[in-house]
This record gives sequence, structure tokens and C-alpha cells, in this order.
Amino acid sequence: MDFYKLLHEDHLKAESLLQNLEDTTERDKYARENLIRELESELSVHSDAEEKFLYSRLQRIDATEDLAFEAVEQHKVIKTLLEELVDEPKGTAEWSAKLAVLKQNLEQHIQEEEGPLFSKAKKALSKEEAGLIGEAIATYKEQRAVSA
Repeated sequence: MDFYKLLHEDHLKAESLLQNLEDTTERDKYARENLIRELESELSVHSDAEEKFLYSRLQRIDATEDLAFEAVEQHKVIKTLLEELVDEPKGTAEWSAKLAVLKQNLEQHIQEEEGPLFSKAKKALSKEEAGLIGEAIATYKEQRAVSA
């Protein structure tokens, strides 16, 4: 499976978890705790795999270099927000506001990745290379799931 489909499926799962989080209230602290930890875990493996196998490759191609470096920086912002959401009390208005900011950042990242970045990657990478990157990402995710 090429990485385009694999990463798109990951994005759908993250968006679903975000929607479930948005549907909670400040009184749903237990649900928020479980959902934010699941989202953090999913996005941690996802972003690590992207950086290790996809972005590292795209950073060496002129046409995709800038977008790949930008995507890494977006990951840093998202990781920081996730860490804060995991650590902070779940029943506050501040937490809800931070969740909204996370959602905005994540949605923007997904749009840019599946739009301009994937478009340029499809021109720069062969189908075979996209398949090999997809296989490497899938294997990495499986290994992380087993060790978790």
C-alpha cells in the first residue's frame, strides 16, 4: 500500500477521535482523559513514522523540501498542544479552548499534507518508492503497537 492511502486513513481516525473529543463536555473528564490519550498515542506514532520515512525523503527533493520542513514544524506545535492537553485538568474552559486550537492546527496540517505536499510528492516519487515508504510506515506502526 502506498503511503498516501495509509496516511489518509490515519488522518480519518485522528479526525474521528477529535470529533469524539469535541462532543464531550467539561463534565466528561474521564472520557476526555481516555480520548486525548488515545489521540496522543495515535498521532505520536503517525508523526514519528512520517518524519522518519516520508519527510526525511521529501526534504532531499527540491520540489518538496520546503513543505516537508514545514510539516515537521507543524508536528512540533501539535505535539506541544497534545502534551498540554494530556497533562492539564480536563474539566476547564481553558482545556476546551486548547482542544479547539489543536483541531484547527491538525486540520490545517492534514489539508496541506494531503493537498500540496501529496501532489508534489506524487510528481517527485515513483509509485514504487511511494509503496516502499508505505510499507516502511506500516511496519513501523506495527512494531510500535506491539511494543506499547
